[in-house]
Amino acid sequence: MHGKNRSRLTYQIGYAIRHPGRIAGYARRHGRDTWLWLTTRDHISYYRAVMRSDAGRSSDAAVGSKTREAWLQIGQLQFDYLCSHGLKPDMRMLDIGCGNLRAGRLFIDYLDAGNYYGTDISPDILLAAQRTVVEYGLQRKLPYLSLVSDMKLEFLPDGYFDVVHAHSVFSHSPLPVIEECLAHIGRIMAPGGFFDFTFDRTEGTEHQVLREDFYYHTDTLIGLAKRYGLTAQYLADWEETGHEQSKIRVTRPA
Repeated sequence: MHGKNRSRLTYQIGYAIRHPGRIAGYARRHGRDTWLWLTTRDHISYYRAVMRSDAGRSSDAAVGSKTREAWLQIGQLQFDYLCSHGLKPDMRMLDIGCGNLRAGRLFIDYLDAGNYYGTDISPDILLAAQRTVVEYGLQRKLPYLSLVSDMKLEFLPDGYFDVVHAHSVFSHSPLPVIEECLAHIGRIMAPGGFFDFTFDRTEGTEHQVLREDFYYHTDTLIGLAKRYGLTAQYLADWEETGHEQSKIRVTRPA
């Protein structure tokens, strides 16, 4: 599937023929996309409106989980992978696009108190995140949850975070938003720290579907990280987990 161009009309027609029950839903999504793009000033405000719309129906669905079972499974998948790839309880973690704490609830419980910092562009999903903290009894771990309006991270301290994590963030981001993040992420990373992010990978033409889903070459994102003095590595074993997205790890050379 990594070579498919989902923006092409021929692909969309074929998909509609194979999945006729999804046509009405796509038409509604297309109409919403057009309206929100016309009534918002930039991509961040556009996607904040998308999250408001989705969270109004289900906060789990807003972060990409159609069922509670899927929400639990994907959160566990993220947690297990990161723990087996370097996360330790005494590390300070920044979770970009933390959502309603699908994986964050596990990170918060695992990390030492005060070591989890989650950010999101959506106030609606952060309210849902607060409810997750209560639901799982995580108040004693003192998680930080902050609303942001860009990817500059200017309010965070230099060299502070050992681990930065962004799941299903760049898959919804155009290149200027990704570049803004990579241009500033090195400043807040501690020596020896790393930044793991997922993205939708394509081996064909880079493209987007509506303004919600973006597909990139691995080399595009590795090259963008290199532009800002970062070293990036494609994590092939992540795809062995069965997750449909790909993953890259970024480090800052000493």
